[in-house]
Parts: sequence; structure tokens; C-alpha cells
Amino acid sequence: MQVEALQMTPVQMTGESHLGETTPKEEAKSFGDCLIDALKETNALQHRSDELNEALAAGRIDDVSQVVIASEKAEIAMQLTMQVRNRAVEAYQEISRMQI
Repeated sequence: MQVEALQMTPVQMTGESHLGETTPKEEAKSFGDCLIDALKETNALQHRSDELNEALAAGRIDDVSQVVIASEKAEIAMQLTMQVRNRAVEAYQEISRMQI
């Protein structure tokens, strides 16, 4: 008598749940993609702030508050970016100091 190997077939759920467990989940972005998006947004805020500063210097803007708000947004975004960078560098250094 010959014994054959057990063959498993994947089971797929076909029913739908009212709780939402069977809804297809969106693919999560990787950390690198999130970081790139954040850097692009920070860069865009910096460029917008520069444009408004140039427009203010040229006399094309009457409302100074727009320029101040754009500058503060750019400054806060830059500070956040630098803090994330510092934390990532600290984490890398901590991992590199670990003994295996």
C-alpha cells in the first residue's frame, strides 16, 4: 500500500460579514514612501514661503499675515522633519551599537 503526500488547498472566505472583516484592505504605504511624501510636502511648503516672501518684497501682497503664516508652516514642517531625522539617526546608532 502506497501512502501519498497530503495535499493542502488554500481556503478562501467567500461570505461577507456585516462587521467589515471581509472587505479588501488597502495596501499600506511603506515607511520609505511616507517619508518621501513628507519630505516633498516640506519642500513644497518651503517653496511656497519663498514665493510669498518674494511677492511681499516686490509689493505684490497687501496682506502680510499670509506671508507670516506660510513662513511659520514651513518652519514647523522643517523642525518636524529635522526631529524625525534626528530620531532615525539615533535609532540607527543604537542598533549599530548592539552586540550580536
